[in-house]
Amino acid sequence: MPKKILIFSLSYYPNYVGGAEVAIKEITDRISQKDMEFHLVCLRFDSNLPKVEKIGNVLVHRIGFSKKNPDLPQLKEYPLHFNKPLYQFLAALKAMQLHKKYKYDGIWAMMAHSTGVPAAIFKLFNPKVHYALTLQEGDPTEYIEKTMKPLWPLFTRAFTKADVIQPISNFLGEWAKKRNYKGPIEIIPNGFSPASFSQKYSEEELKKLKKKLGKKENDIYIVTVSRLVHKNAVDDVIRALPLLSENIKFIVVGGGPDEETLRSLAKELKVSERVKFIGQVDRTETAKYRRISDIFCRPSRSEGMGNSFVSTMVTRLPIITTQEGGIADFLFDAKRNPDKPTTGWAVDKDSPKQIAEAVNDIIANPKQVKKVTENAFELAYENYNWDFIAKDIQEKVLTPKKKV
Repeated sequence: MPKKILIFSLSYYPNYVGGAEVAIKEITDRISQKDMEFHLVCLRFDSNLPKVEKIGNVLVHRIGFSKKNPDLPQLKEYPLHFNKPLYQFLAALKAMQLHKKYKYDGIWAMMAHSTGVPAAIFKLFNPKVHYALTLQEGDPTEYIEKTMKPLWPLFTRAFTKADVIQPISNFLGEWAKKRNYKGPIEIIPNGFSPASFSQKYSEEELKKLKKKLGKKENDIYIVTVSRLVHKNAVDDVIRALPLLSENIKFIVVGGGPDEETLRSLAKELKVSERVKFIGQVDRTETAKYRRISDIFCRPSRSEGMGNSFVSTMVTRLPIITTQEGGIADFLFDAKRNPDKPTTGWAVDKDSPKQIAEAVNDIIANPKQVKKVTENAFELAYENYNWDFIAKDIQEKVLTPKKKV
C-alpha cells in the first residue's frame, strides 16, 4: 500500500511554473507510485483548468478565485490578488477535508512562506501526520519575514512544528536554524533540467533561431533565463550594455511584472536594439536559447539556489552571477575562491561595471572559458542529478524516521 503524501504549493503545472514546481514534478515523477501516492493543493487562477486533475504522479486539487486565461499582471488584480493571502487558510481547510477521505501519511510544504502556514494549521489538528518543509525561497529572508508579520505565530510554527526541514542550500539551512528550528535538517539541492543536457537540436534548427533573432557572425549573445522581477537583477545586465561593444547583445528569456520597466530602461540607455525580450517559453525550449548564446548572466540580488544556473552549467556555457544566498554553494570564482575549482565569474550585486569586465574577460580568454565550463559541468552533473535527489527526498524527507 503506497504512502499518501499531500503537497502544499501555490501553483503547479501547466501554468505559472517556477523552480519549486519543477522540483515537485521532477521528484514525484521519479518516485514509484507503488511507494508513494501524491496529492497537491494549489491555486487555480485559470477557470479553464479543472478543479481536480491528475498530472504525472500527482493528483492536483485547485482552489481559489479564477478567471479565463489570466496573464501575469492580472494575477495582481481583483479578485485574483486575494488568492495568495487566502490560500494560507483555504488550503488548510481543503487539506483537512481531503484528509478525511484519503488519510494522508504525510504533508509536504513547498516553501515556508504561504505554504508553511496551511501546513502548520493542518499539523495543529493532525499532530501524528509527518510534516516535511522544503525551503525553496529566492527572495531575501528579511523581506519574507516582514511580509509574514501579520501571521507571525503561524509562520513560526511552520518551522518549529516540522518533523524535518529540507533546505536547497546551506544559506537556507542557516535560515531554518535562525527561525529556531531544532529538528533534523537535510540539505538537498534542486537538480538540473534534463532538457538542458539531453535535448538535441540540429544545426539547421539553431541556424533558423539565430536568423529569427538577427544574430550576425561577430555578435556575442548574453542570455538570461529569468522571471522578470527585481531580485533577478536583469536591469543590471541592461545597464552593463553601454559599457560593452555594440556587437554584444542581450537575450531575455522569461516574463514577469518588471518587463515594461526593463524595456523603458533599455530605451533610456539607448540599447533597445541590443536587448531582445523573448517572453515566457516552455521550459523545454529554454535550452535552445542557451545553445545559440555565448554567455549566461543573471546577477541575482538574492537567491535560494537558482535552478537556471545548474541547468546552464551542464550546457558548458560560461556563467556570470553574484554569490548571493545559495549560489555560493556551486559558483566558485578564480579570485574569490582560489581554494576551489573555478566554475564561473562572480560579481558583486548591483555592479554593471563588474558585469562588463567579466564579459570582456570571457571573450578575451577562450582557453580559460573551456576549463571553467568543464569544471562547472562536472560539478553539476555529479551533484545535481534529479535521480539521486528524488531518492534522497523519498528516504530522508518524506519517510518518517523510526524512533529509537
